[in-house]
Amino acid sequence: MTVHELAPGIVQVQLPLPFALRSINAYLLHDPAGWTVVDTGLHTADGEDAWHAAFSHLGITPQAIRQIVLTHFHPDHYGMAGWLQQLSGAPVYISPRDAEQTREVWELSPDAEEPTLAYFTRHGVPATLTNTIVDVVEMLRASTLPHPELTLIQPGEMIAMGGRQFQSIHTPGHSDGQFVYFAEEGGLMLCGDQVLMKITPHIGWWPNSEADPLGRYLTALEGLETLPVRQGLPGHNRLIEDWSGRISELRHHHEERLEVMLAAVGTSATAYEVACKVFTMARYTPHEVRFAVAETIAHLELLILRGLLRREEGDLVQYVRVP
Repeated sequence: MTVHELAPGIVQVQLPLPFALRSINAYLLHDPAGWTVVDTGLHTADGEDAWHAAFSHLGITPQAIRQIVLTHFHPDHYGMAGWLQQLSGAPVYISPRDAEQTREVWELSPDAEEPTLAYFTRHGVPATLTNTIVDVVEMLRASTLPHPELTLIQPGEMIAMGGRQFQSIHTPGHSDGQFVYFAEEGGLMLCGDQVLMKITPHIGWWPNSEADPLGRYLTALEGLETLPVRQGLPGHNRLIEDWSGRISELRHHHEERLEVMLAAVGTSATAYEVACKVFTMARYTPHEVRFAVAETIAHLELLILRGLLRREEGDLVQYVRVP
């Protein structure tokens, strides 16, 4: 756990993750009414210890938390929301679509069929690897317990945090319902995983995803690029000082990646075959493999919408080059 005071009343807490990404940035914003937590980390014993250490460092108790705001439903952001809610009694805010996703993904009934299994199998992932991926998803599902009671926040709604008014902005792509929060005063953007430094946000097409996540992500970036953001507070890695410059880099990256994916298809290929050409899959954990394949599908599906590929349905989904 690392605590950084970024500005008066704004504290970044780096929470541990058991993945190559290593940590997530959560934020604590203080005003006379109490503290707001933005994103919560994956629910692990190390995560709990990190939060207790952060509270001790700040000289507060969990009861000082007056609200918990989630940028999106992914487990490293949502996972400890229920645990923190139990400690604090604070409401947990999330977008309507990502509230649906928590029920569809994390609250899956024990007797329901795991959608990941059939999905990755149809896209060419070998059965032994798919079974391991399902085990990873089940581990992540356990790391979101207990589930919080959720309060919905709507697109465009204003929310007071840290003595500032932040506007919620819907930025789909990384998740269907991700919100970023922009305070015109000070030009502060709590940007979740929409804009990151050093790495590019994962944009994947998952079993429960709405259509064309990559296209929607690129459109959302265009809408954000002209905002007068002085500093972006991201979910991972360092702060963003050149907002429009970083967005331009992200858009360029995905256009390049689309070209690489198209070339990797050749005349016809499954998403897994393309991913094996584009990514160093032999070095990847099953957790990373599932991200690589989902990201590949998102790019291939956008290439279909651009008229460069077509999809052939069968036991396996084949992507075929359009002459």
